Amino acid sequence: MSTGITHQADAQTAAYDEAQRVQAEEAARVKAERDAAEKAAAEKAAAEKAAADKAAADKAAADKAEADRKAAEERAARSDNRGAVEKVSASAADAQAIAKSMMSASAYTCFSNIVTKESGWRVDATNKSSGAYGLMQALPASKYASAGSDWRTNPATQIKWGLSYMNERYGSPCQAWTFWQSHNWY
Repeated sequence: MSTGITHQADAQTAAYDEAQRVQAEEAARVKAERDAAEKAAAEKAAAEKAAADKAAADKAAADKAEADRKAAEERAARSDNRGAVEKVSASAADAQAIAKSMMSASAYTCFSNIVTKESGWRVDATNKSSGAYGLMQALPASKYASAGSDWRTNPATQIKWGLSYMNERYGSPCQAWTFWQSHNWY
């Protein structure tokens, strides 16, 4: 009888050990799943935070560009009360600030290269021989009217027209600048 009891005890011990092993494996699987879920949740939260931070930075940059544009327009309006020499330099700076707020930095660089060559950033620059006028030296000058009735004095109107012209005719200000470099006109 003692042999039967021994086998029974051994079988119970083996069953207990197997149950412990299965329970340990199940606990390890549950822990691994929980760890994976926590890691996925942390990665998702980090990605959402990064996206929110980027959106906030983009909005801040857009708000700053809009504020800069409005400030440039206010300076341009105030510049009408200044002396002639100061008015020319203020108008150029105002026009440049407005242009920067209307396009990317790379497009602005190309746009600025053309405007510097064409008019020196003078809104009222006039070519005596051809009659070309304004920042972009539009010919005839009345082309600017498609962008606004204040085209004779408003740099924003002339810039809006010029940017549209460059995009439509050349594809971008940089492609217009490439053409200008080869032909000394655009």
